[in-house]
Amino acid sequence: MVTRPTKPQKSKSALLVRPAPRKQSRALLQLGHITIPVSIGRNGRTANKREGDGKTPIATLPILSGFYRGDKGSMAKTSLTMHRIQKTMLWCDAPSSPSYNRLVKAPFKSSHEEMLRQDGLYDVCLVLDWNVTSRRRNAGSAIFMHMIRPGYEPTAGCIALHPRDMRRVLPYLCKGRKIRVL
Repeated sequence: MVTRPTKPQKSKSALLVRPAPRKQSRALLQLGHITIPVSIGRNGRTANKREGDGKTPIATLPILSGFYRGDKGSMAKTSLTMHRIQKTMLWCDAPSSPSYNRLVKAPFKSSHEEMLRQDGLYDVCLVLDWNVTSRRRNAGSAIFMHMIRPGYEPTAGCIALHPRDMRRVLPYLCKGRKIRVL
């Protein structure tokens, strides 16, 4: 009897992110029988995430929602709540701000990231629940799953996929599905 690989399910089972051999800023994302190369933090992974350390947290990270660039063409279908990025959307990364690790609107004086990036990293950007629903100052902010830089350059702590792989994965994601970083 021949068995075929099963199609990834739209369940809430975790997607696994395990370290790739030989390079601390690379990893492999596993979704069912699909294995996808990804970039992670420039300084690898950590169980003790701190703001600005350049590391991806070793943790189980539920997917909360996402953002997309509406001016860059169509996006793969997903049951996730996706918000179209506006010019005024920023993400606060200032630990001293009451808005730390939150979406804020421009103008905003504290340190932040622009969501409408010109480099395409946030053309599709999924918010992972690292220090979002229960915040601690300096424990790290803006841990997203987003698009890669050319050459799979490392991230500041996020998980980054090639756009074709993001399109492959999105249909299987739903709110609460977890990304488990080993």
